[in-house]
Amino acid sequence: MLDETLLDTPEGLARADRRGLLRGAAEAGARVRTAARLAVEAGVKELKPDGRPRAVLIAGPGVAATHAADLLGTLAGPGSPVIRLAPTGVAPAAGALRWELPGWAGSVDLLLIATPDGTEPSLSLLADQAYRRGCSVAAVAPAETPLAEAVAGAHGLFMPMATAPYDHGEPLAGSSPGVLWSLLTPLLVLLDRIGLVTAPPEDLERTADRLDRIAERCGPAIVTYSNPAKTLASDLADALPVIWTEGVSAGPAGRRFAAALAELAGRPALVAELPEALAAHQALLAGPLAASADPDDFFRDRVEEAPALHAHVVLLRDRPSSGLTAAPAARELALGHDTPVSELEPEEGDELETLAELIAVTDFAAVYLALASGA
Repeated sequence: MLDETLLDTPEGLARADRRGLLRGAAEAGARVRTAARLAVEAGVKELKPDGRPRAVLIAGPGVAATHAADLLGTLAGPGSPVIRLAPTGVAPAAGALRWELPGWAGSVDLLLIATPDGTEPSLSLLADQAYRRGCSVAAVAPAETPLAEAVAGAHGLFMPMATAPYDHGEPLAGSSPGVLWSLLTPLLVLLDRIGLVTAPPEDLERTADRLDRIAERCGPAIVTYSNPAKTLASDLADALPVIWTEGVSAGPAGRRFAAALAELAGRPALVAELPEALAAHQALLAGPLAASADPDDFFRDRVEEAPALHAHVVLLRDRPSSGLTAAPAARELALGHDTPVSELEPEEGDELETLAELIAVTDFAAVYLALASGA
């Protein structure tokens, strides 16, 4: 059950935030600035790239690497495919995970390693394997870790991860807002240098400013009725989030939101892109998850019995209301089955800014759900 009174109690939220999730979300803009500075100090600007890589391979544990690959692939477009190397192993522990380069990887490819840990032995071996194959290697991880030494031995570029003191209290969640921007920003600086994405310093500064503004709008001191993240968290209490995305940038933001709900708040969620989401989820909304399918039982024991789980559509869009859009059909389908709809659409800006806004608001919402539900 969601303790909605906690949402408007900043002191209570601070006490419940043992993992530093709210601080990570609030400091997203600062993490972007610090991470960009550390990447420059590591020598990114001194690189002399010899054309674009044939493919960019990304390795790292958990959803942090998955999100980085998804976001970079979206921003890079089809020019050089961004491929995540999924690990194998018997457990999600640093010493149990294994990564291997694909057989075709060679001197025209780039290996990126992104991890909030840096102690994974297999990632160090992967850097050495890439060096022997002739692949270029770059990594983002905490400083003074075994991976840093391995990348140096492979004549690669190591960029220290921007961290905060509270990051070291316990293992970091891959969906933590602070982890995402600390890992993603150095990779953006690097790929901008080699011409794969457009992320010059001025774009990163605007993105950091946008993240700061979202932190002001969505912070714990802002009451629920004027706080879009708290409002979304309250909307999703005791609901199954059905996340529909529209626009290229909204896709990875929706997938990250679903992953954050699962990892941080312990909430299942479904995600799909419009317009195909309408066909994929039509039967779901017409079934027992629709609000009209099982109206609240007047005689239900509200202390002992949990309410029935019903779908709640979250519509994430990165395009204006004008133009070709499936949003009206999405609203009609949901409301036609008495399914409530929450909508998020960013202010105007470049692709990185609008993507950052969607991620920031949904990150705050996932954190508030986690804290208010005791996850």
